[in-house]
Amino acid sequence: MIEKKITILDLQKKKDTGEPITMLTAYDYSSASLVDAAGMDMILVGDSLGMVVLGYENTVPVTMDEMIHHCKAVARGAKMAFLVGDMPFMSYQADPIEAVRNAGRFMKEAGMDSVKLEGGQEMVPVVRAITNAGIPVMGHIGLTPQSQSKLGGYRVQGKTVDAAHKLLCDALALEEAGCYSIVLEAIPSVVGKTISQRLKIPSIGIGAGSACDGQVLVFHDLLGLDDQLQPRFVKQYAKLHQTIIEAFAQYRKDVQSRQFPAKEHTYPMTIKEEKAFIQDLMN
Repeated sequence: MIEKKITILDLQKKKDTGEPITMLTAYDYSSASLVDAAGMDMILVGDSLGMVVLGYENTVPVTMDEMIHHCKAVARGAKMAFLVGDMPFMSYQADPIEAVRNAGRFMKEAGMDSVKLEGGQEMVPVVRAITNAGIPVMGHIGLTPQSQSKLGGYRVQGKTVDAAHKLLCDALALEEAGCYSIVLEAIPSVVGKTISQRLKIPSIGIGAGSACDGQVLVFHDLLGLDDQLQPRFVKQYAKLHQTIIEAFAQYRKDVQSRQFPAKEHTYPMTIKEEKAFIQDLMN
């Protein structure tokens, strides 16, 4: 069986046939290679790298240059997955023309297959401008981390009838504007199901229930690389935080006790050359 790179048509076919879409974040060559080798359909180079890689308190400080840098590394590591670059805060909100230019950088410089941006009906002109330039756009509604200050923190969205209806209207407006897919984050499962059923394009859930057309998680959350309290929607498939610390600590102890490097970790000379070298030093 010949493997081929995933395309938007492949993603839409999965939606149409009811086959779930798989997606993970990645932030560099190594993580992208691992995610790609696992057969993931999509890789998101999320602006979440601001927190899990760069140590910012939230995603707001992340710059275009930082995103491009990490996207380029991911593109070198992933061969089959469909790649999505997250447009950072204020790279698309102020002006559709600037948004098109920045979206173009993700394609031209960083090797992404599409871009993702946050927001609902207010982002329709921007989505249209970017898609009219030939750049595929993934939408993102519900909990939108770049707007967490306005939302009052990282809170579940769409919990009232009016709020849920607005999310549905946002999703339909983004679809009509040209989005090929929409991320639904931190919303009640019944709202995620309703939106997914009404959309013709794939929905990707993160804390939006199992009825979404696909699911996405953050690389570090899935592997348990952080010992911080995780959101309700995160499932840790491994708990590597303590395992990694223990490995590092054992290495430190081995170095301090001179147990590492052992003989099998060194490069010997032949006995003849070793004797000649020692003799030469003595002369």
